[in-house]
Amino acid sequence: MTITLLHHTPLEVCSHAIRTCWQSFDKSDDGGEKDQALIDRVVNKYKHASTIEHLVYSFYVQGVSRALLQELARHRIASPSVKSTRYTLKELKDAQAFAEDDYDAANRFIVLTGNTLVDTASIKALNNLQSILKKGISNDIAKFCLPESYKTELTWTINARSLQNFIALRSDKSALWEIRDMAYKLYETLPQTHQYLFEKSLYPK
Repeated sequence: MTITLLHHTPLEVCSHAIRTCWQSFDKSDDGGEKDQALIDRVVNKYKHASTIEHLVYSFYVQGVSRALLQELARHRIASPSVKSTRYTLKELKDAQAFAEDDYDAANRFIVLTGNTLVDTASIKALNNLQSILKKGISNDIAKFCLPESYKTELTWTINARSLQNFIALRSDKSALWEIRDMAYKLYETLPQTHQYLFEKSLYPK
């Protein structure tokens, strides 16, 4: 899994939103220590979290499974643009067939779990899908036999309030291991000046 931060809102947009409420713009230091302390106090201490909805992050998430994609659908306040199977299955169709124990080659297309039985079954599913595609079955029909481990990627945009919720739920030890890994990587990808907003949401590894 690779996560790249494409864009983020500057902190001063959030502090400006907070200062709008009290008309205290004269006390701003343009996103510096004063404004960061204000955001921390209002958002983390007093829990007026609506103000951090003005902070928005866009990530490019690569190499995640369709199983994880299904989990992401449960987070309502986020916008995913996902790699289309309708247009991209040609890359699998044109690949060499996989030996059932060739995990290195198959890892291009599937997320490996480390469980031999599961990973071998995923490779068999890849080979079955290849066979179906080469018989001229349309992608829209063939994709119904995609394994949940099949890799995808997405551009994912989320505001800071929803990201706090995501990190709190998905860094928990009870979360799916892959999405837990995603939660930590998202946090690590954030600008250091923004990480303090999410530290208390992050469960220890």
